[in-house]
Amino acid sequence: MSPDAFLAELDAQNASALDRIAIAAAREPAADLTVARLLFLALKNELEATECAAGWIATTRAVDVKLALARQAGDEAKHFRLIEKRLAELGVDTSTYDPGPRSPLLQYLGGLESTVERVAAGQFTREALAVVRNDEFIRFCVARGDETTAALYRDVIQPDEQHHHELGRTLLAKFAISDGDREAARRASAGTLDLAEELQEVARLKLGISRAPGC
Repeated sequence: MSPDAFLAELDAQNASALDRIAIAAAREPAADLTVARLLFLALKNELEATECAAGWIATTRAVDVKLALARQAGDEAKHFRLIEKRLAELGVDTSTYDPGPRSPLLQYLGGLESTVERVAAGQFTREALAVVRNDEFIRFCVARGDETTAALYRDVIQPDEQHHHELGRTLLAKFAISDGDREAARRASAGTLDLAEELQEVARLKLGISRAPGC
């Protein structure tokens, strides 16, 4: 199987889950759900994405992957600060922000050991998931009349997430060569989406949250 054929297969594998997640994300949110509340939730996503990418750098041997992870960690940290600034403009004080315990998704990602698994789960898949969720969040912001937040995501955050996904695609084409590596990539990608879908449904049922952005 060629690298292009493998990536097309992985895209197809992920498509149905991403479609379900997009549909669930687009469900009518609770009446009291605000842009500010969703942005506050986004802080944890961005911080965990920073921690995940940064945490993998020292135990990754491939220089290309190290540099891609460093770029991603910097971008996610930048997103955190931009969201923090926007929350301040909306009157939300984040000076005592505490992200709380590590999410189940971060725990899962942190347990991945091989380069191929990490790239497949963290950049190729999680960042594709972020793009899907951010699209719905942008629409939510526009519907609520918050063009400033919509522009922040559309013009700054979303292009970064798309770039991370494309980096993952390039790296998988380079490193997922053997049958074993490709099967590991499939499992890591599917595991990421399964857990993300489960957590999204829990948030909707317990907290009435939909339209939440990704990272």
